[in-house]
Amino acid sequence: MACGSELLSPSPIEQPLAPATACDEKSAKALQFIEEVTKNTDSVQERVLEEIMRQNADTEYLKRFDLNGATDRKSFKSKIPVVTYEDLQPDIQRIANGDRSTIFCAYPISEFLTSSGTSAGERKLMPFIHEELDRRQLLYSLLMPVMNQYVPDLDKGKALHFLFVKAETKTPGGLVARPVLTSYYKSDHFKNRPFDPYNLYTSPNEAILCPDSFQSMYTQMLCGLIMRHQVLRVGAVFASGLLRAIRFLQLNWQQLSHDISTGTLSPKITDPSIRECMAKLLKPDPELAEFINMECSSEDWERIITRIWPNTKYLDVIVTGAMAQYIPTLDYYSGGLPKACTMYGSSECYFGLNLRPISDPSDVSYTIMPNMGYFEFIPHDSPPPLVDLAYVEVGKYYELVITTYCGLNRYRVGDILQVTRFHNTAPEFRFVRRKNVLLSIDSDKTDESELQRGIENASVLLKEFNTTVVEYTSYADTKSIPGHYVIYWELMIKNASRPPTNEVLNQCCLAMEESLNSVYRQGRVADNSIGPLEIRVVKNGTFEELMDYAISRGASINQYKVPRCVSFTPIMELLDSRVISVHFSPAAPHWTPERRR
Repeated sequence: MACGSELLSPSPIEQPLAPATACDEKSAKALQFIEEVTKNTDSVQERVLEEIMRQNADTEYLKRFDLNGATDRKSFKSKIPVVTYEDLQPDIQRIANGDRSTIFCAYPISEFLTSSGTSAGERKLMPFIHEELDRRQLLYSLLMPVMNQYVPDLDKGKALHFLFVKAETKTPGGLVARPVLTSYYKSDHFKNRPFDPYNLYTSPNEAILCPDSFQSMYTQMLCGLIMRHQVLRVGAVFASGLLRAIRFLQLNWQQLSHDISTGTLSPKITDPSIRECMAKLLKPDPELAEFINMECSSEDWERIITRIWPNTKYLDVIVTGAMAQYIPTLDYYSGGLPKACTMYGSSECYFGLNLRPISDPSDVSYTIMPNMGYFEFIPHDSPPPLVDLAYVEVGKYYELVITTYCGLNRYRVGDILQVTRFHNTAPEFRFVRRKNVLLSIDSDKTDESELQRGIENASVLLKEFNTTVVEYTSYADTKSIPGHYVIYWELMIKNASRPPTNEVLNQCCLAMEESLNSVYRQGRVADNSIGPLEIRVVKNGTFEELMDYAISRGASINQYKVPRCVSFTPIMELLDSRVISVHFSPAAPHWTPERRR
């Protein structure tokens, strides 16, 4: 996504947030808090670091570095190393296996949050403490006061947000390991949240917390249809999730309409808690059922969101990073409604929020809140030293490094960010990409080494046909719902009379999927968020043509390397014009919830 030139304004200071005229006292306090911490970014950061260092001073990890009780920034920077997950994995494994000593944090580790990034094919385990929920809840409490400045009267209706819990497991030591949002939805902070007119959902908790993805989606969609005139915003965590909900409606509208017409719930919904809560809500409404029949039976689904939910003011979805590929499809289904990316966070830490949530997706920037953790930045493609939050420079690219209350110290998150402007003394960042990620459809992240391993494992099936993969590239196809990986293969078939069969090439697709990480395979098997992998075999000489095209556009013939992922339309058109056969994975890959060793 290209940054608009206005984002690189030489002036680093922005005007303070102006509370809306109808803003209640709670919202006014939230906006005032944002102003206070962003006006004092460096002093807040210094205080946060001192708090973390003092809290965790007696932990095994910090004692390794001879700090002698020092909590100041200079000592921290000179003695604590910058680390990756692999550096911490042996200690994390000790905790997973049941070691309850204070290894990273003075507070007990209450659970692990599983990161969508992977290590050795498994989700990363991030230590989490119960006390951190209050800090994260604080960030959530700031979102609607900011949004209310741009979109008024959001307290006059509800949000149709498709929210889901995902599979969780236990480590050998008995700690739960689960995705960050699953942890939040199952917490008392969410389940027993106080009434807030700005945060009313059409989806009942029973549906959100149902582990069966079909029953959960069905119930949430049914409730959204019943309350269609109350819906003021429609969303999901990721853009891909909202499109999956639209596809679900395309496939299930007849049964949904039947339930609304008769006031009875489909027998496919067997969860007792859902059936109990829906019995109170579901009443016969033939008029609404007829409306749904009329809208959904048409082949034209353009603007279907605003046709069914006519009061929708915006879409609440993440469309930055890899999710930007879904923007044209969202525009088609919504008639170009604004897309609000409200906050930036991860399993490791919640970072900040978007102070201009209705901005164009290409202009989305997040203000990192200095009270959430201690933040440093590695200049991209440059050597250290690391730069503190208040001293990054507009226009430059950085890799994010965090120190958290949960015990991560100078941890490389892997996010590449660009500074776009400042709000007071706090920088705003555009999310550029995850470091080393090649392909992504939903929460999956596949890097080049994983893709290469998949190619190698699939190529074993070609040996008996005396065939090899000469070259390959890939892209994430998001035109279909759910999206899927497309791999272009150029083959060398040494025995033209005995080429690989269609069945074998289909099996090659499955072999590649079996080689990919558990996050990908969960998306295929349990979440239905990723479609079957596709291999497109291209004519011999296609990748030479690709090189010729790149050189014609100024690439150096000596430095040219085949791109392992493509997105530039002319290149994709060239590849597709040379396709001689198409193959799909004939089955889902193996996946079960990970057993932590």
